[in-house]
Amino acid sequence: MSATSEPTASPQRVRAVVAIDGPAGVGKSSAAQRLAQRLGYVLVDTGALYRGVALSAREAGVSWDDGAALGRLAAGLDFTFTMDATGVPRLHVAGIDRESDIRNPAIARGASDVSRHPEVRAALLGLQRKLGEGGGVVLEGRDIGTVVFPDAELKVFLTASAEERARRRVGDMKQRGQEVDFQEILRSIEARDAQDSSRAVAPLKPAEDAVLLETSCMNLEQVVAHLVELVRDATSTHE
Repeated sequence: MSATSEPTASPQRVRAVVAIDGPAGVGKSSAAQRLAQRLGYVLVDTGALYRGVALSAREAGVSWDDGAALGRLAAGLDFTFTMDATGVPRLHVAGIDRESDIRNPAIARGASDVSRHPEVRAALLGLQRKLGEGGGVVLEGRDIGTVVFPDAELKVFLTASAEERARRRVGDMKQRGQEVDFQEILRSIEARDAQDSSRAVAPLKPAEDAVLLETSCMNLEQVVAHLVELVRDATSTHE
């Protein structure tokens, strides 16, 4: 299956697929987590899958530039999610919790590198669609509304200034006990934006029918409240 294939047609979903896209550091994971909890939906962190590929490739000695080898590696990886006590999804690779290992700037850059290869995107596409095909799910990433679920009942593209996203990322990392430099994180985010937006395969961009939500002046609770209303509006039109 190619990374641009359309999903197989399915019966009308009883509950919605919510696709949340946006650039690095915009708070997609936190917003998607809170939204899923509020709605009683399942949360799928698709970005974690690409981080898992980047981590596994580094440990296997596979270059992040070798698309063919990365595709073969990704196709054979055993990815699962579990939920911790606070409802946060944790990525397991071959049954081992690797969530802490994928949450650092180097692996974030690696995720951007590996995600530009069509072989990797094709290897993970079917898994992402399978996880969400029944509805009642929130998926967050960078091409959920454009590639993975173009038929999602609701597509939202979150955005914020690079400076605000860097501030949020620094706060998150400090909460995990990591020492970070604001300017370094800002440069990393700006570089990630440029790479994600200019790649030939599934570039970062809103779906044509996505709701654009600028969050620079919104806190997390305000973002989630807005998303809940958008879901309610979207699902009421499909009843």
